[in-house]
Amino acid sequence: MPEGRGIFASLTVTENLVMAARSSIDGRRTWTLARVFDLFPRLAERRQHWGYQLSGGEQQMLTIGRALMTNPDLILIDEATESLAPMIAQIIWQTLATVRDGGVTTIVVDKNFRALSRLADRVLLMNKGTLVFSGTPAELKLQGELLERYLGV
Repeated sequence: MPEGRGIFASLTVTENLVMAARSSIDGRRTWTLARVFDLFPRLAERRQHWGYQLSGGEQQMLTIGRALMTNPDLILIDEATESLAPMIAQIIWQTLATVRDGGVTTIVVDKNFRALSRLADRVLLMNKGTLVFSGTPAELKLQGELLERYLGV
């Protein structure tokens, strides 16, 4: 997913989604416009609004929806909830769990250990390009010194 959301301000929500639609490498079309609108009812409500008329949270939903319309095998998302209201951030985290549970490999780069620990099967903690921890969220939770040093938790 593009950093900075990368939505097209002069296209409607529907147009932003449809322009990205394609089959997966093996021809699947698991993610359709209807399924994205089911995942994000707020986008369905605003389907005819221009990209520039959306809030930051709605733009993030649109960015995720557009990525899903490519029917990916993998999504890489960096700071998925940065600068979003807590209620919207919670929707994004729930959405990422739904996407993961739907079989899309999901790699999330984020500093929010609590949210990540509910989502992740595996955690890699890096500092300036150096791997300092690799394991499960539960294993990292037991490493209080690492959490404090690198995440301030």
